[in-house]
Amino acid sequence: MPAVKGRNLRSTLKRRAGHNPMREFDALPAELRQWLHSAALPWSPRSVRRLWAKALGSTGGDRAKALAAIARVEAGLVARDARRIWGAGHPACGENGLTG
Repeated sequence: MPAVKGRNLRSTLKRRAGHNPMREFDALPAELRQWLHSAALPWSPRSVRRLWAKALGSTGGDRAKALAAIARVEAGLVARDARRIWGAGHPACGENGLTG
């Protein structure tokens, strides 16, 4: 049976209609795209957009405070993973005040 070019017919993953991560990234605000370039975690454009909207809402639309809020969320996620993987003594766990 000849393979259909460009499609993996054996994949059980559902196809996402219209999903284009590069287009979603390009549609993000410039300061959020810049923040993503130095982010410690591999954020998807979709998830960081949701977090951005939530942060903007909680900061009254202050973009600088929203970026700081997103950075705090990321630091908390890194600290959680560091604690789980390397233990509470890891340097990433020190300043975030997270407990096991």
